[in-house]
Amino acid sequence: MTPFDTRVALLIRDDLMVWQKLNVAAFLATGIAGAAPEAMGAEPYRDAAGREHARLLAQPMLIFAADTAQLAHAWRVALERDLTRAVYVEAMFASTHDEANREVFLAEDPEAPHFVGLALRGPRKGIEKATKGLRLHP
Repeated sequence: MTPFDTRVALLIRDDLMVWQKLNVAAFLATGIAGAAPEAMGAEPYRDAAGREHARLLAQPMLIFAADTAQLAHAWRVALERDLTRAVYVEAMFASTHDEANREVFLAEDPEAPHFVGLALRGPRKGIEKATKGLRLHP
């Protein structure tokens, strides 16, 4: 799939503090970039002084506000449709490094993780089904 065949959606729990929302969105975006290197822009950015800057995803990311039930629904749809997923659970706020994040995620109920954020990438119809009824994050 090319970036134009797919959509990217970040779903962030709506009751978080602003710093938490931004932190979760940043981590989720890197998860999608890592899982889908083909979605990255072809070339680094260069400024007028000739300095090189990192490539960005070559497609927009829609960021939605969601409550826990909406996150659970999106999770189920993502599993059913085999969408690329990046995850962030509440317990990750208390962990201090990458390995600890994986440990707390592994300890979650696999059928009902305590999500604060979820990023999805896949065909447009799958993303639309997972985000149906959600509003873009204000």
